[in-house]
Formats: sequence, structure tokens, C-alpha cells
Amino acid sequence: MSHYSDLISQLYWQLPVNLTALAQTITDPNVLGQIQKFWSHFIQTGQVWALLIGLVIGYMIRNLTSYG
Repeated sequence: MSHYSDLISQLYWQLPVNLTALAQTITDPNVLGQIQKFWSHFIQTGQVWALLIGLVIGYMIRNLTSYG
């Protein structure tokens, strides 16, 4: 396993610098505003109900299919 990780690390460090992501362009730095906009859209479109129903059904299926 050590040989494999050594090979991967050698291949990674031989990549040209322009292929690695060094920085990102931030177009809207208002992170809290983005979270608030996402949450209000999530509530208005009814996706929160789909999430809750999916969690309940998934929990029930997990309990029905678990052994012991």
C-alpha cells in the first residue's frame, strides 16, 4: 500500500502548476445572503416536505430491513 501512495504522490507533484486549482474567482461574497436566499427558495418550493417525507420513509425502511 505504501508503494501505491508513493506513486500517487509522485504523479501529483509532477503536474504542471497551471493544472492545479490555486485560486477561485468570487463573484458574490455575501455568503449569509446566499444561504438566506437558498433557504427561502427551499421552503417556498416545498422541497423541505420532500426531504422530511424521504427521511421518515427511509428510517422506516431501514428499521424494517435491519436484522436483530
